[in-house]
Amino acid sequence: MISGKSVFITGASRGIGRSLAIKLAGGSNRLGLLARNEAELESLAASCRQDGSQAMVFAGDLTDEGFVRESVSAMESAFGPLDFLVNNAGYGIFKPAEEIGLDEWRQLMDVNVAGTFICCKYFVPGMKGQGRGHIINIASDVAKRNFANGSLYCASKYAQDAFSGALRKELRPFGIKVSVVYSGLVDTHFHGQPGAAHAATWLTDQDMADAIYYVMDQPPHVVVDELMIHPLSQEY
Repeated sequence: MISGKSVFITGASRGIGRSLAIKLAGGSNRLGLLARNEAELESLAASCRQDGSQAMVFAGDLTDEGFVRESVSAMESAFGPLDFLVNNAGYGIFKPAEEIGLDEWRQLMDVNVAGTFICCKYFVPGMKGQGRGHIINIASDVAKRNFANGSLYCASKYAQDAFSGALRKELRPFGIKVSVVYSGLVDTHFHGQPGAAHAATWLTDQDMADAIYYVMDQPPHVVVDELMIHPLSQEY
């Protein structure tokens, strides 16, 4: 069991991030929970504390470099250098390329790509200082494929994946692991209200939390570089 570790999760208020936090809470871990919705984060943090873990709430904009920098400083001041960074936050826009506004393009790229970069930028020095750490970036199977009306989302996940691959090579000499988890269809708020009939055979947020936990729960000499996970019902 993963226990006594310092873990920072983005997109923690709902879905995959929330399920992962709940799964980790039973191990008396030290959790940093980042998302926009403060009320949902506070509710999650209270649940995690009841399960025996410490939890800090960071409610704000992942693309605000100053906010992320201050959050990292507060997390490290309270809990020390990070053991795990889980970059889970992200969203999608799906429509023909000519209908995508430049502001939409920039905002989605900021969240899905720059958000991952900013968190890594400020947590990596502490990991280097302690000679260990593990960054897990939650991508999508569209980092390996593409589809019509998905140009923006696919581009963001390809970029996130490329960043992760280069970062893996940079950080391996410092004892820091970098993993990417590629998911297929997951029944979360990403696709609307969870529980719809058409999503009955999709992955659940608990399935994804279990997969991420597996990647985290490896001995120090083992790194799962990439993990692809789909529901059996999805054609890939």
